[in-house]
Amino acid sequence: MAIPLWAQAGLWGLLAGSALLLGAAVAWWTSLSQRIIAAVMAIGSGVLISAVAFDLMDEAYRQGGFDSTSIGFIAGAAVYTAANIWLTRRGAGHRKRSGHEPDEAQSGSGDTSLAIAVGALLDGIPESVVIGVGLLAGKGVSLVTVAAVFLSNVPEGLSSAAGMKRAGRGPLYVFGVWGGIAAVSGVAALFGNVVMAGAGPEWIAGTTAVAAGAILAMLADTMIPEAFEATHDYAGLITVAGFLAAFVLSKLGG
Repeated sequence: MAIPLWAQAGLWGLLAGSALLLGAAVAWWTSLSQRIIAAVMAIGSGVLISAVAFDLMDEAYRQGGFDSTSIGFIAGAAVYTAANIWLTRRGAGHRKRSGHEPDEAQSGSGDTSLAIAVGALLDGIPESVVIGVGLLAGKGVSLVTVAAVFLSNVPEGLSSAAGMKRAGRGPLYVFGVWGGIAAVSGVAALFGNVVMAGAGPEWIAGTTAVAAGAILAMLADTMIPEAFEATHDYAGLITVAGFLAAFVLSKLGG
């Protein structure tokens, strides 16, 4: 029996969100260098840039033309930026950092760690929604988008779990928080698929472009700066490698 489209969307969103649990597990039981985590972020940044350029924006333009795509793209970036400024003032500005260097966002404060968790929702919901909406095209899920979201979630789970552990939180609390956020990622993908199922092409284009704008703003504000801080001169090369891998995958899959 074929799995309904909405269920497929939820499962793919849950898979992408499960990277948060993976990152939390790594932070809880092992200790990775910040450079390795930054390299993962650089690869994920390249993959996400490719997904925005060749999957999301191209599909949005094909569905709705310049008007819906442009308005949605700017709106998504503006909303993300406003929310990110609010979270940064509460200590979640470096939420994708691996946690091996002390700063305000890694001080071990419970409030800061929860702000980082809220930041994960801010970063993850647009990505998850676009996974669900992307299935409406009838071409199956975009493996590039799922891989990009997965790679971007690992450092975020790692960062917040490390802070929560230093704040004295137990494993039930830490993994409960990240399990809940992973579940929300699945629900967001399912929601995007169900709500937009009967929408016109302009609305689908606008929604896709909103997610694309939010993702690109997230890359510029959080992932790329944190990746560069640890990998320095190699950040660009690693990002290009991630972009190329995603580009090849998108063309082979298309």
